[in-house]
Amino acid sequence: MNQMQRVVVLGSTGSIGCSTLDVIGRHPDRFEVFALSAATRAKDMAEQCFRFRPRYAVMADPEAAQALGEILEINRIDTEVLCGAEALDQVAAHAEVDTVMAAIVGAAGLSSCLAAARAGKRLLLANKEALVVGGEFFLEAVREGGATLLPIDSEHSAIFQSLPDDRSLWRSTVEKIILTASGGPFRTTDPAAFAAITPEQACAHPNWVMGRKISVDSATMMNKALEVIEAAYLFGLAPRQIEVVIHPQSVIHSMVQYQDASVVAQLGTPDMRGPIAYGLSWPERIASGAAPLDFMRMQALTFEAPDARRFPGLPLAWQALEATPGTSAILNAANEVAVQAFLDGRIRYDHIFQVNDATLSAVRVSKPGSLDDLLALDAEGRARARERVSQLEN
Repeated sequence: MNQMQRVVVLGSTGSIGCSTLDVIGRHPDRFEVFALSAATRAKDMAEQCFRFRPRYAVMADPEAAQALGEILEINRIDTEVLCGAEALDQVAAHAEVDTVMAAIVGAAGLSSCLAAARAGKRLLLANKEALVVGGEFFLEAVREGGATLLPIDSEHSAIFQSLPDDRSLWRSTVEKIILTASGGPFRTTDPAAFAAITPEQACAHPNWVMGRKISVDSATMMNKALEVIEAAYLFGLAPRQIEVVIHPQSVIHSMVQYQDASVVAQLGTPDMRGPIAYGLSWPERIASGAAPLDFMRMQALTFEAPDARRFPGLPLAWQALEATPGTSAILNAANEVAVQAFLDGRIRYDHIFQVNDATLSAVRVSKPGSLDDLLALDAEGRARARERVSQLEN
């Protein structure tokens, strides 16, 4: 780990991507940015290229790619601008790359995650959808490629840090894992008021700074439902061995309870630079820029069970895990459609669960055996979810 790592940051202009570059910038002797990617934010990407001088910058949108190329040419920055999904796969699997930060939101990041896995990269997984959608198919790519898969979600990183180094002991010694959740902005809100919740209110998370989609997922706790599914695949545990508890202070990021009844927890300030730094440096540890906990000034740590009236979508995680493989891909697709419809003002906040639940009931799932199968499931889930959105609009 003392040699220079060449890093690709997929989704570099989002909150995780920016935090990753902040950590990398603190350790110029350890990390070199090889490639960056974004969807449409050409100006933000240009600023990152000015600072880190990557070999490649990939834009999903052709117009944004053209705009970025013009900015870089004017400023004489020799970063090569690429465009499209194939370019993402190419930089993720490039022979000169050591580490890939996968921070593209949603199912759009699945293909590049698979490319990095098959190429045997150190894959820092901030895109939970790769496992939620890809499931065993994605894990098989990790095994066949000899990739090192490291979780970046604060909860899964905390679990990983709390488990034995010897993976063979996970199943024989662990009783359960406990994922903590902040409860979001509506933890104490009367469910009768949910119909009037605005996107701005849903995106105002009390502890974390995140993008709009993940902020809404945190408010509904659908992010936790997806994390339950991700944890089942990451750690090879049965659904019954995964529990969720609300911890409003977001100090304990998650816990592992062992068969001897002891509990190991990982604590830290709510700053994603902590798990990002751990993923970049594992098995070592490096400075992240996050503030340390001050135990003398810490508030009381409290815990409570999730309220089914406020978070009806959470049980869908266990429902999907116990159903035909591929069901979680339908759930993820429906949720992406529902959240976007809410952010666009087309449906109410309390309609998000209705879209997700109705879509799961409407789609008959066959076990996927290829990327095309997964993409077909994703497409069908989105189509059925859009139908339900249209019904709710009328």
